[in-house]
Amino acid sequence: MAARNLSSSILFIFLFLCIYGSSAMHGKMKNYKPCKNLVLYFHDIIYNGQNAANATSAIVAAPQGANLTILAGQFHFGNIAVFDDPITLDNNLHSPPVGRAQGLYLYDTKNTYTAWLGFSFVLNSTDYQGTINFIGADPLMNKTRDISVVGGTGDFFMARGIATIMTDAFEGEVYFRLRVNINLYECW
Repeated sequence: MAARNLSSSILFIFLFLCIYGSSAMHGKMKNYKPCKNLVLYFHDIIYNGQNAANATSAIVAAPQGANLTILAGQFHFGNIAVFDDPITLDNNLHSPPVGRAQGLYLYDTKNTYTAWLGFSFVLNSTDYQGTINFIGADPLMNKTRDISVVGGTGDFFMARGIATIMTDAFEGEVYFRLRVNINLYECW
């Protein structure tokens, strides 16, 4: 009986220490702060059949029977667009570009405006050289959306973090501008 009480006591003490230890550690969680922060804008001009000279993106796939110069009706579901957009330090399309946003977005939901993004910022300025790679869902109806920073090259070698994007402006279905607030938490 004494051996049984001893093992029960040891088990109780072990469980108590495990629970106490995990709760004590919870209060000491590391508060991560970004090692680098950038705010950039990219400007997307969708090819509509009449603006070939200015277009920076094009629809490359669409639902059966759809037109490649006009986004599909029902929440643009099934459209895939590729882009090569200028990146600026401010929200002016005519400001000197500091790089290019290159990648694709696809509209992947039938009942609301949502896109999936995969792209890189290719930066080539006096301040930054290299790429930052992004991937993630973009629920367009939300004011701000977070997507993952999954890597980079040059000044952004192996970068990891979060980019908060916000639609800064749009003109119908031809032009939109995104404000991208990049917080890197892994910097080499």
